[in-house]
Amino acid sequence: MLRVLNVAFPFAPVSPDTVGGAEQVLGQIDRALTAAGHRSFVIACEGSRVAGTLIAMPVPSGPLDAKARAQAHRNHREAIAAAIARHRIDVVHLHGIDFFAYLPPPGVPVLVTLHLPLSWYPPEALSPERPDTWLHGVSASQQCGLARSERLLPPVENGVAVGELARVRHARRGYALALGRICPEKGYHLALDAAHRSDRPLLIGGQVYPYETHRQYFDEAIAPRLDRRRRFLGPLGFRRKRRFLAAARCLVVPSLVPETSSLVAMEALACGTPVVAFPSGALADIVEHGRTGFLVRDAAEMADALEEAAAIDPGLCREAAFARFSLERSMGRYLELYERLAGS
Repeated sequence: MLRVLNVAFPFAPVSPDTVGGAEQVLGQIDRALTAAGHRSFVIACEGSRVAGTLIAMPVPSGPLDAKARAQAHRNHREAIAAAIARHRIDVVHLHGIDFFAYLPPPGVPVLVTLHLPLSWYPPEALSPERPDTWLHGVSASQQCGLARSERLLPPVENGVAVGELARVRHARRGYALALGRICPEKGYHLALDAAHRSDRPLLIGGQVYPYETHRQYFDEAIAPRLDRRRRFLGPLGFRRKRRFLAAARCLVVPSLVPETSSLVAMEALACGTPVVAFPSGALADIVEHGRTGFLVRDAAEMADALEEAAAIDPGLCREAAFARFSLERSMGRYLELYERLAGS
C-alpha cells in the first residue's frame, strides 16, 4: 500500500466543483489512490473536499498579496514536514506554481507536475538542486519547451470522466458557453465580442479569485460587455457544468496563453459539444478543426464559428473523447509512477 501526499496550490480549494485544472487533476488522483486501496493525504486550503485525508490550511482573509503568500508558504512547509514524519509518506506530489517555495528537505521522493505554461515558472525552479525530485508536464506540446534532463519524466496527459459526461443528454439550446477562471489571459472579453458580433447568446461560468488584476479585468473588460443575452453565471459545480455543457451550442475557449491542457475542452467533447478555440498550446491538439470544433485566429473568425458549430456531429465529439481523453488511462499512469518512485 502506497502513502502519497499531494500538495495543492495554497489559495485554491480542491473538490469536484473547483474552478482550476490543477486542483481538478489533484482531486482525480486523490480519488484514484483511494479507490485502489492506497492511503491518500492532501494538503489544501480550508473548504477542500477529498476522498482521502485532508490536511487543511487556513485561507487568508485579505488580499492575496506578498505577505499572504509568504505565510501560506510557511504553513505548507510545516504541514509537509509534519505529514512526512507522522504518516511515513512514500511520495510527495506537488502541484502549485509556487512548489519551489515549499520543497521538503532531501529524503522522500518528490514529483512535481507542471500544470501551467513553462514561462510562468522561475528558470531555477525547472532545475531543482534537491535530489530525488522529478518534474513532468501534462501534454507533449507543453513539454517540448523543456530542455532534456534526467529529472524530466515523460508527460502524463490529462483525462476526464468521459463515460460520466457522455451519458447526460439535453436538448440543444442556442447559447455558446465559456468556463474557467476569470482573468486577463483567458480572453473572455474576446468571446463576448464574438457573441455580440454574431448576435449569439453567451453564458460564462467561472470564478473571479481575489487578485487585484483578476477583479480589475472583470470590472473593466467583462462587466461592460454583459447584457441580457451575454451573462455571467459565477462558479458552476460539476453537475451544473455538465448540464450546461450538454445543452450548449458550443464551448468557447479564447485563451491568449499557450494552454498546457484543457480539461473543459475535453469535458465538452465528452458531452458531444464542439469546441471553438484559439490554437493556443495544447488546444491545437485537442480540437480537430472541422471535425470536433474550430480553431480560429480572432474574434471575427470566432463569431463565424459560433454559427457553424451547429453543423458539427455530436457523435464525432464523443467518439474523440472516448478515444483520446480517458481518465482511467491518465490515473493509471500516475499510480504506476508512484510505484516506481517509491521503489527507487
